[in-house]
Amino acid sequence: MPSISEVVALFDATAIILLLTTVVVFVIPIFILFPPIPVERSDALRQTHTKLGIPASQSNLRTQTSPDHNHQPGKAPKIQSLYVYPVKSCRGIEVGHSKVLPKGLEFDRLFAFARQNPRATNAPLLSGEEETQPKKRPQWEVITLRQVPLLANVKVDLWLPDASKTSRQLGRVGGRFIVIRFPWRDSGLKGIIQWTSAKLSRGLGATPEKEFMLSIDFPSPNEIKAAGYHYEDTLFFSKSIHALNLKNEVPPELGVYLGVAVPISIFMVDPAQRREVFRNAPRKDDVGYQPVIDFQDAYPLHLLNLTSVRALESKVQKDENLKFLDARRFRPNIIVSGLKEYDEDDWRRIEFSQPPQSATVKVSGSVFDVSCRTVRCKLPNVDPATGIRHKVEPDNSLRKYRNIDEGAPKSGCFGMQLSPIFSKTDDPEDLELSLEVGMEIKVLQRGPHLAL
Repeated sequence: MPSISEVVALFDATAIILLLTTVVVFVIPIFILFPPIPVERSDALRQTHTKLGIPASQSNLRTQTSPDHNHQPGKAPKIQSLYVYPVKSCRGIEVGHSKVLPKGLEFDRLFAFARQNPRATNAPLLSGEEETQPKKRPQWEVITLRQVPLLANVKVDLWLPDASKTSRQLGRVGGRFIVIRFPWRDSGLKGIIQWTSAKLSRGLGATPEKEFMLSIDFPSPNEIKAAGYHYEDTLFFSKSIHALNLKNEVPPELGVYLGVAVPISIFMVDPAQRREVFRNAPRKDDVGYQPVIDFQDAYPLHLLNLTSVRALESKVQKDENLKFLDARRFRPNIIVSGLKEYDEDDWRRIEFSQPPQSATVKVSGSVFDVSCRTVRCKLPNVDPATGIRHKVEPDNSLRKYRNIDEGAPKSGCFGMQLSPIFSKTDDPEDLELSLEVGMEIKVLQRGPHLAL
């Protein structure tokens, strides 16, 4: 016969079990209605959209240091990888194929972050400005990895509507969006919840992030007014760009993370007001249209040769902060393999086409004018994986071993700038080419270059 103490213990255990069961039954509906892990925008978009890009685990650059990418006699060089950068200087998106428009790859450099220019009022004149025609600098100036290396840690996801997906609550949802994410954790209890939520939702290696979403479809005048956007000038290098200011969309925490003490905004170029490219670019009289750009530095596309990357790497002084030279440091759109080192230096016109064995129907390739060499600044010193800027490399090696263009003395040149060539230019719908990983490269013309 059980003792009194054993009976009391049994009742206590039963009471505890009943209490816990009651709590669980009560809490589960609350968790369903008000989940402890915040619902991210990607969770909602996944119901109706598909995310653009190749997962990092399947990247075509996983083996970028392999000698298999070097020149091999009898084997055609090819496109190894393609990248777009929807927000200038932020993380790129690797794709398997892309449309090519007069402005370059689709979705490339649509947006750029800008900081308030502390010298906007009563500033000294820029080089080349007339003293007799003083003017104020723009209130904003575009920021890049050159000034703010932590932009490398700002991730960008691009979501496109998927006709095969339907949300039970929303039905089919259109629109194209980017979700911009950056590392962020609040202080105190809120920060602990954010840290826990990140681990539960994205794995033990995840860190808390803050995000915001933008449409990549340019807004109508009514939408601009309703959202409080406005057109404004922003300084881009030494030039002023008139673009749409979307300051209302940028959370103040981003400036804190980036270490920028002044207000930050994000700008979008109006597709009707893109900048025409001249300098070394082909002219309308010759190719039927004038190349244009959004927030690209100077030309629509940038090409990089993996074999050349490895050749430059052999000259670079490596250390703990630079163990190998990642091609992504140079922020190319088109990364090619199977060429001799620096073979691209004298290209003037090239064609990309499908390998003969993979093309069931003979189609013309995509032709590009190789407008000039890419004159490098110190931006490649920033590690694209960490946002840490190396003190000297690869800038030192570029200036020492790649000072090859008389138009850019004392500067290193690496990679090539391209402009697309369209076979028909009478109809805007004809101004489109396509590129795909695996396409073969044919050099149509070679000749000298002189940077302007």
